[in-house]
This record gives sequence, structure tokens and C-alpha cells, in this order.
Amino acid sequence: MTPLSSSALRANWHAAWRALGIAQPATPERDALCDELQRRYAEPQRHYHTLQHLGECLAWFEREQAAAQRPGEVALALWFHDAIYDVHAHDNEARSAAWALEALRSFEAGEDAAQRVHDLVMATRHDAVPEGRDAELLIDIDLSILGAERARFDEYEEQVGREYAFVPLEIRLPRRREILQRFLDRDAIYATPRMHALLEVRARENLHRSIAG
Repeated sequence: MTPLSSSALRANWHAAWRALGIAQPATPERDALCDELQRRYAEPQRHYHTLQHLGECLAWFEREQAAAQRPGEVALALWFHDAIYDVHAHDNEARSAAWALEALRSFEAGEDAAQRVHDLVMATRHDAVPEGRDAELLIDIDLSILGAERARFDEYEEQVGREYAFVPLEIRLPRRREILQRFLDRDAIYATPRMHALLEVRARENLHRSIAG
């Protein structure tokens, strides 16, 4: 999936706030937050969880947003889902979700919407089966890389390896295989019908090949 361009990212950001019913989706404060999020995704410790990943996720969202119940909330959850990324930490999703909650509250998106976006970001921990159409779509988009074309999947694997290069190889590779095996062991990797049809077979091929090493 070709990532969204810089101008398309900005348009997606404004559209997400508009979908929440915000009268003025473009304000200096919200534009500054958009800029700050993009700076976070460009941090030097990132190799996969970057603007490339964000742009690919939002490109999938643009394609599949008709499957969302509340598309603005899904889009904003994607913007925030890797906003905090410290490879040495275990609470990145919680901190990213807290930031999303604070941001939506500060821009008066409504407490219910703010909490739902928080919960969507937390779903990207991938520690439970997603519940609800929006969570299913969000997780399918976040996992779309598993079903990418072979060259992009191999690039992804190399990028993840660079992020965790500080972990000794004899520890990192078994852990990585264990993580990938958990996805392979699911009855279905993708929950939404269209993304399942598009990506399920290739994702399983990629995972088998990566685990076989």
C-alpha cells in the first residue's frame, strides 16, 4: 500500500475532526498537534513505526473506511496508535491512548468519543480479539503489513530488526518467531471481510516464510 503523501495526511487529519462534528476541523492548535504527531513518527529510534507506517495505515483507512461505524474515531486512533514509541518500554499503547484521550477532551470532541478513541488505541496491544466493527477495522489496518507484497514484508522484517537491534540475536529471533506464530495460530488474522479476502492468504505465506527463517 502506497503511504499517504504529506498533503493527504493533513487532509485526513482535518476530515477526521470534521467527522467527529467539530465545527472548525482546522485550527492552529490542531494543526500544531498534527505536526507534533508527525515529528514523533519521525523520531530516530524508529525504523518501522514511522511516518511510512502511519501513511500506509491511513491509506488503508481511506480505502476501507466505509466499514467503520465511526470513521473519524478510527482515523484519529490510527494517528495516535504509535504516537509514543520507546523500544525499551512496555506501556507505549497506554501512553499513546492517554495522549489521545487528553487531546480529544481538550478539543471538545465529547467524552464518549474521547474514551472510544482511547480504547481503540489500547486495542493495538493485540492481546485480545477486537470487539466491534471499528476495533476490527483498526486492527486489520495495523496488521495489514503482514499481508503486504513480499518485498515490503521483508523490508518490514528488516525494519523491526533494526528497532530491536540492541537485543542479542539469540534472544530476539525466538521471541520474534513466537510473536509471529501467535498471529498464524489465529483462526483468521483479519476480521473484516474485504481485508480478509485481500490479505489473509499472503499474510500466512509471509508468516510461514519468516518463521521458517
